[in-house]
Amino acid sequence: MTAGSGFGATKLKFARYRWLTASLAASVLIAGCAGQPATRKDLACQKSIDQAYQALNYAKTQGFSGTVSYTKAGSLLAAAKVQQQVEKYDNCLINVDKARFYIRQSQNQ
Repeated sequence: MTAGSGFGATKLKFARYRWLTASLAASVLIAGCAGQPATRKDLACQKSIDQAYQALNYAKTQGFSGTVSYTKAGSLLAAAKVQQQVEKYDNCLINVDKARFYIRQSQNQ
C-alpha cells in the first residue's frame, strides 16, 4: 500500500467533505438572511404602490387625467417605484402618501 491510501485516508477525505459541506451550508444560510429587511416595509411599499395605481387609474376613468394634480401623483408613484427598487422603503411610502394626496386633489378639481 502507498502512503495516504487505505481506510484512514478515506475517512479523512469524508471528514473534509463534511466540513466543506457544512461551511457552504452555513454560508448560504447567512447570505440568504442578510438580504431580509428587519420589518416588512418592502411588502407595505409594494401594496401601497399597487393601491395608489388603482386609485390613479380610477381617477383616469373618471376624466381627471388632464389635471396637474394627476400628473404630480403619477410622477410621485414613479419615484416611489424607483425607491422600492433601490430598497429605500421609507422614501417609497412617503412618495406614495404624497401621491395619494394629489390623487384626491385631482378628483376635487
